[in-house]
Amino acid sequence: MIERSTPIRVFIVDDSALVRQVLGQYLGSHPGIQVVGMAADPLYAIDKMRRDWPDVLVLDVEMPRMDGLTFLRQIMAERPTPTIICSTLTEAGNDLNVEALAAGAVGVFTKAKLGLKQSLEGIAGDLVRCIEDAAKTRPVARHALPSGTEKKDLPATPALRKTTDRIVTLGCSTGGTQALEFVLRQLPPDCPGLVIVQHMPEKFTADFARRLNGLCQIEVREARHLDRVHTGLALLAPGGLHMQLKRSGAHYLVEVLDGPAVNRHKPSVDVLFRSAARHAGSNALGIIMTGMGDDGARGLLAMREQGASTVAQDEASCVVFGMPKEAIRLGAAQAIEPLSRLPALINQFCVSARNG
Repeated sequence: MIERSTPIRVFIVDDSALVRQVLGQYLGSHPGIQVVGMAADPLYAIDKMRRDWPDVLVLDVEMPRMDGLTFLRQIMAERPTPTIICSTLTEAGNDLNVEALAAGAVGVFTKAKLGLKQSLEGIAGDLVRCIEDAAKTRPVARHALPSGTEKKDLPATPALRKTTDRIVTLGCSTGGTQALEFVLRQLPPDCPGLVIVQHMPEKFTADFARRLNGLCQIEVREARHLDRVHTGLALLAPGGLHMQLKRSGAHYLVEVLDGPAVNRHKPSVDVLFRSAARHAGSNALGIIMTGMGDDGARGLLAMREQGASTVAQDEASCVVFGMPKEAIRLGAAQAIEPLSRLPALINQFCVSARNG
């Protein structure tokens, strides 16, 4: 990736004068960052931003006149901009984290209610790194679902689902929360079982899975050790743990295990994809989606070498093209497709599973 020759232009929106002062001074002193403006609420911010649009937005949630999430959704619909949420409300396990990521935020930081100055100084280094990563992303406007894809009323207790020997594996990182929602909301209840790695911090994944489960026709939940994979179910790897696929007779199950980070990530897409290559082979469909870095590229190649169908999301529809780009470079992807085509590919795999 080409290094930037100009500073990253950052705008801070926070109703606390102390937060604006501390973050403004710290970020402004960094040689690779230029603070181009600050505002106490989104309505003041938008007027200033239109005169000098930033590369990255640092945004509070709880503010007068308009809350940060409403502003984030407005920005992502009208002029998608890499946005980092920094709030006292985004503690681990809080649904707000998932809402922010689903709305398009590329990072979430928590500032303390007490000892605010010390808290901001404590996260400042990580915030700088997140800003540097955010500046490399390319957010896309939130996709509208095609008509007829709204969640339908489903029975409280689903009928027993038949076993399938087909499996779909998905891996993604930055931008993946929105991309996964777009894909999963369009899958029918009889689609093959899905196993998913989305790079997310520990305790975020359970909330994210619950949110998706409320939106989708299929069941979506955080994976547990030795969960069986079956038709109409999507299992999301827990943050802070690896997930790998195993075969037990005619069925698949997942192992959720601790261990060292792989490609700097836990869960790692490579861990999942390599296990799918070993245990599913040609019965698997592997899809690598938007994300920074190269996690999953070599695993997707292993899947292709074992006869799996493999797909990489195309550059135009990715927030960050890093993971798919590396997979394409290695020759791991049989097809390169836009996000809008992925549900149809999985649905075609459904038909193949039912007819095979």
